Amino acid sequence: MKILNAIKNLVIYDADREFYAQVFPESVEKIDLMRIRKMFLSDLNSVLAIEAKNYNYPWGREIFKDCFIAPSYSCWVCEDTENIVAYAILSVAAGEAHVLNLSVDPASQGLGVGKLFMQHLIKQARKKSETIFLEVRPSNLNAISLYKSLGFNEIGVRKDYYPTESGREDAVMLALELVSLF
Repeated sequence: MKILNAIKNLVIYDADREFYAQVFPESVEKIDLMRIRKMFLSDLNSVLAIEAKNYNYPWGREIFKDCFIAPSYSCWVCEDTENIVAYAILSVAAGEAHVLNLSVDPASQGLGVGKLFMQHLIKQARKKSETIFLEVRPSNLNAISLYKSLGFNEIGVRKDYYPTESGREDAVMLALELVSLF
């Protein structure tokens, strides 16, 4: 079964998606053309470009390469019919999951890509975790709104977590319980 899933991740063809996107592009919502798949090393240039667009202090190539090596990390990209539009890094260990990085290309923000990606990460985390955690800048109100709409709750603050041009910014810590008693 693992071999079949590995092959499926490499070769996915959605006939409806491909046909309607090419022949009747106006009949398909852009979010419906998005596909999430495992990240490959060959995706790094696209990922780094998105990272640089969104952050004043972006992760470097070596950090992303380390994520491929770490056994508890899973690296994902979201692509439309032509380009990578988002990526995420998820760590799962000891019954906990942690969203380490999630970034959507500015040209694709506001389409629902972040929500689609978070739903995917939650599904992945649910397989091996009881709780999923993440940090977010308090100034990133859109992201906070998204996370709260998915059921995340604020559990604390990490002081001076993010670098800024004028010093450091705190991080809001959020968590979502993935198991219920009922």
